[in-house]
Amino acid sequence: MSGSQVVHSGELLDFTRVPANTLQDVCKRADLAFSRFIKGDCNGSRSGKPRFKNQARYRTLKIDGKDCFSVARIERKWIWLKISKLKGWLKVRLHRPLPDGFKIKNILITKKTDGWYTTLCLEDSTVPAFTPESVIPTWDNSIGLDAVLYGDDYLATSENTKLPSLKSYRNNHSDLEKVQTKKNAKTKGSKARRKLQSREARIHQRIARSRKDHAYKTAHVLVRTGKKVFYYENLNLTGLNKRNKPKPDGKGGYLPNGQSAKSGLNKSWLDAGFGQFFEVLDYIAGKAGAVTKKCNPAYTSQLLSYRDEFVFTDCDLREYWDEQEMLLVDRDVNAAINLKRVGLGVFPTIKRRKGNPVINSSITNSTSKEVLVALRSARSLHLTDSEV
Repeated sequence: MSGSQVVHSGELLDFTRVPANTLQDVCKRADLAFSRFIKGDCNGSRSGKPRFKNQARYRTLKIDGKDCFSVARIERKWIWLKISKLKGWLKVRLHRPLPDGFKIKNILITKKTDGWYTTLCLEDSTVPAFTPESVIPTWDNSIGLDAVLYGDDYLATSENTKLPSLKSYRNNHSDLEKVQTKKNAKTKGSKARRKLQSREARIHQRIARSRKDHAYKTAHVLVRTGKKVFYYENLNLTGLNKRNKPKPDGKGGYLPNGQSAKSGLNKSWLDAGFGQFFEVLDYIAGKAGAVTKKCNPAYTSQLLSYRDEFVFTDCDLREYWDEQEMLLVDRDVNAAINLKRVGLGVFPTIKRRKGNPVINSSITNSTSKEVLVALRSARSLHLTDSEV
């Protein structure tokens, strides 16, 4: 069958204009979407009902199969591809040189706001396989990371350092709001509205790219420390972004539930993009021969890292002055050290009794000396002005 007619519009679709593997990929996407909606993924989590995607929302075209494409030639920063069913050559600008002896598995052609992009999936047998089991974590070769999200700080490390945040959405919020206000005042389907919609998309693209660039630069700064194991907290990002439950007053209305204040916090969590950052860190660390591990953050922000004492019980308490050690302890750095202790298995066992946390077993004294040395030292770990 060379084509098919759409029932509701009468449009004739010509299936001979694209390779057969591309059409099969469309069917695989639809089958995967409905499978996740009905059965769920490997963890049993079900996604929402699949929505209809029109022609404008189908932006990525997958070219698969060894007979569907070929490489014509490669010159400096350019590569010429010959794709089946497409007239002429596809000239692609390379953002980095291709390795020797590579093999192209498939090609993804994506339409974005500022143009067309091509993703080449390569296979290189000379790249060695990395085994995370070969890295043995110790106190010296590991580092703890705590998501701060307070002020201008992004991350706190167990080395008594902090990395700055970017806040790309917050910085572009005013420009985005102006464009959205103008766009909503225009008639739907008009040329002026389409132009403003394109401008809005460019702002969203700039926000996403700056956030991703900040994640890569921050990950490279951490990897350059020479550590081989990175411990970070296992955040429930979905739960952190949920709305507060409504409080009915029994008279048909609702009582204040604090959602107005939490909306700003939800926006900050989404703007920080910690989920994307930890994925980037896992990728960059793997290339450098290091590993990343998630840790349970329970009580890590409350317990003092060098003494079994619950100090930071109030979220507004950002620092603690220890008169005994004559030391000013930062809340976020203390939490990063505790995450490192959790990863190394030296964090005390804590259980709740009558609503209060009680320490059952502890070996805090075995790491107190190292923790105090880290808290008294301030190392230079930061992003330069050019990197930000």
